[in-house]
Order: sequence, then structure tokens, then C-alpha cells
Amino acid sequence: MRAAGGNLLGRREENPIRLAKHQRNRYNSVITERTENEKIPTRIQEENMKKKFKRTAAVLAVIFSLSFIAGCGSQNTETQPSAEEAPSGSITVTDMTGQTITLDAPATKVVALTAADCEIVYALGAGDAVVGRGAYCDYPPDAQNVTAVQSGAETNLEEIIALEPQVVFMDTMAQTEEQVKGLQDAGIQVVVSNATDIEGVYQSINIIGKVLGKEPEAESLIQEMKDTFEALKSQVPAESGGTIYFEVSPLQYGLWTAGSGTFMDEMASMLGLQNIFSDVSGWAEISEEQVLQRNPDYIVTITMDGSGTDPAAEILSRSGWEDITAIKEQRVLAAGNEMSRPGPRLADAAQELYTFVYESAAENKAA
Repeated sequence: MRAAGGNLLGRREENPIRLAKHQRNRYNSVITERTENEKIPTRIQEENMKKKFKRTAAVLAVIFSLSFIAGCGSQNTETQPSAEEAPSGSITVTDMTGQTITLDAPATKVVALTAADCEIVYALGAGDAVVGRGAYCDYPPDAQNVTAVQSGAETNLEEIIALEPQVVFMDTMAQTEEQVKGLQDAGIQVVVSNATDIEGVYQSINIIGKVLGKEPEAESLIQEMKDTFEALKSQVPAESGGTIYFEVSPLQYGLWTAGSGTFMDEMASMLGLQNIFSDVSGWAEISEEQVLQRNPDYIVTITMDGSGTDPAAEILSRSGWEDITAIKEQRVLAAGNEMSRPGPRLADAAQELYTFVYESAAENKAA
């Protein structure tokens, strides 16, 4: 738990985060990875902006990996990937962009460029297959022992090709189409994910499980997540309620939030909370005035401003926000990166959110 006044996570995603095409135009130069998060919209172009965003890659990565959703429309919510196994033992999988990939056998050497995909691979028990990872793939700890490669705008194809992977996992905003083609021309299969909601995470797990020959493990992992979500829902008090605001980009760079169709919005709903921006779709830019007017009971931030400032403390000290209920009641949570990565640890994020709302906040009120 990382509530206001507690020990906060000292880093944030590069990832993943991902930006919709219109947001990319706004920032015009961002270091993305995924994160996760993240079509393969283009990379950054202006060097003068690049320096600014490098300082806050940890923050913007989350937005980037998340934001592509705003401009993409609805995604296929089928849990099972479109895949079939030929009599010869070859595997054919359709990824989340509709691209069909065929392998002679389950992959044994892969590179995972996005943090969420990397976590999925390890959660399936296939960590030994990872020969390369994106720089922000830091969980589980064992992943940090694997060779790190550049990703996003700074992807080095030669670096990846030298690792001789059969498959590279990435998401829809991590790389450019030219980079994807470069990998494919080198004989490397590219599997792209685009998980924007919880059902999309299940689909990503199934696809990656199929590629790695870990289908039973994928089914088990998905069921574990579902069981956790159901258990948390069953614990929500009858008198549950309240409103919540998710901040995915800090005030310094313009406020962005999680709207409907996002896994954050879904977690709020399953825990009996009302997202104050459920009327916007996907990852959206909003104003201070809107936050003040909607007056959330709880605030969750997944950002840092690049200065090393405690993000919860920064929110609590904002001028003009003093009358917001969440500020007056000290209900501000600086969440861990599990809250921003569309992977297996969303179950942990839901637990973190439950604890914050129904345990820690209650304890603070009693005190």
C-alpha cells in the first residue's frame, strides 16, 4: 500500500505507457516502450522535445501505453486467440492487430519489449525463453538478469536480431511499422498485443500462451485472475460507494485520466466505486476545472513529474484543490506499476485499490 504519507514507489513506467495519434501530435516526441503500454503509431521526431520527455519517460510511458486506446475504437474481446495447430505441429496464431503468425513449433527464444508482455511470459513459467527484454521490463526480479534492449523510439534492430529470437512481443504503440518490417525481414515473427481492458488482458495471455506452448498455464493464470476479482467483489461492503479519479499524467504535463473501456474503470466498478470520468472514452485529456467540479472522494495516481517528488504529496499540496473531498480526507494513493500494466498483476492492483478504499482509508478516518 502506498497512500499519502507512506513509502511510495520511486519509479514509474516508461512504458507502458502509449499515446493515441492525437496525443502523439500533442507531445510530438515521447520515449515510448510500450509500457505498458504501448498501432504501431510512430515514434518521436523533434530532439528539443525529446530531452524533456526523457526526463519523464516513466510517467508518459504509462500514458502512451494506455492512450492509444482513445483513438482505436473497440477491440476484439474474445478471450481465446484465433489459433489452430496443424497436424505437422506448426502453430498459427492471430495477434490482436489481426496479423497471422505461423511457427513450426512453440517458441523457445523470445524478446519481450513491453513490461506487461514480459510479466505474462514469466507468469506462464516460460522465463527461460526470454533472451531479451525492454528496458522497463523489471518484473519479476529475475527478468532484470536478462539482456535489456532499446525499444520504442530508440529501438535498435541489430541489437534485437543479434539475440536470434524466434518471436518478438510488443504492443501497438511501442514500435514503428518500419521497425516491425525490419524484424520480419530478418526472419523474426512479431506478435502484437493491444490489451485495453481486462478481457483484452485475458486475450493477450492466451495468445502468448499459444506461442509458447503454454496453453494450460494460460488458462490457469486467467482463472486465477478471475477468482481474485470475484473474491474482491464479494468482499465489497453493502454500503460501498464513493467516487474516484485516476490520474495517469501529472498536472505539469496536462492532466489525463482513465475513462470507460479501460481496466482502471473496470476495477473501480468491480469495487463499488464510480469513476468520475466514466463519461469519457478510453484515456482522455481533462482539465483541473473538471476534477474540481466533480470532486472525487478518492484519487489514484500512477504518475511522477520527473523531479522525484512524491506524487501523492504533490497532489495533496496543489493550490486550489483544498476543497476536494479526497484532499481533505487524505485519500490519495500513489499506486505501484501493477496498476498501469495490462498483465497478470492487475489482480494485485485490484487488491491494492480495495485495501486503499476499504481498509486504509477507513483506518485514517477512524484515527
